[in-house]
Amino acid sequence: MSQKACSLLKKVTKQIRCNYLLFLPASYSRTKKKWPLILFLHGAGERGDDLSLVKKHGVPKIVEEDPAFPFIVVSPQCPKDEWWSIEALIALLDSLEKKYRIDRTRIYLTGLSMGGFGTWQLAMENPNRFAAIAPICGGGNPHLAGRIKHLPIWVFHGAKDEAVPVEEAHQMVDGLRKRGGKARLTIYPKAGHDSWTKTYENKKLYDWFLSHQRKD
Repeated sequence: MSQKACSLLKKVTKQIRCNYLLFLPASYSRTKKKWPLILFLHGAGERGDDLSLVKKHGVPKIVEEDPAFPFIVVSPQCPKDEWWSIEALIALLDSLEKKYRIDRTRIYLTGLSMGGFGTWQLAMENPNRFAAIAPICGGGNPHLAGRIKHLPIWVFHGAKDEAVPVEEAHQMVDGLRKRGGKARLTIYPKAGHDSWTKTYENKKLYDWFLSHQRKD
């Protein structure tokens, strides 16, 4: 009996829950302008149901000390023993865009370690959603990099990273270049897995984000 070609078309309804930290600049309520947004994805160590863990590293740590930080920042928390849900992250962005004055042409994506992997994956599955991305000590599937060859990308990694080898960064950047894209690559020669502290404390990263705007 020969095989036959078949297909399934079915509508599936699903409930999504996502806990997150939200930062609004101090002047948000005093203006009517739309604001750029940074979506930050944490690493594996910050998973769970305690949102204070998300403040340990990265952008949510920075904004705790800088109420004038010039972005809306959303920092979701991945549940314990799980991986980033692309569906949940997109649902979160959709919800925030309806509720807050967000400039849809200036939504930026960044994350570290597990969040670096999540940054690559989320961007490749939603290539027209972000204005620029900055994956830190992460990796992904270089064969899919052509999906985001149009995106401004700044990649960071430590040369001595034993948790996520620096080859992961090189593979993604090479994958982009082979498919007509390009990325800015910063390798810290003496850094191990923590290549994020120096990165997120560098004002140049945020200036770089703001220099890019997506065509709406």
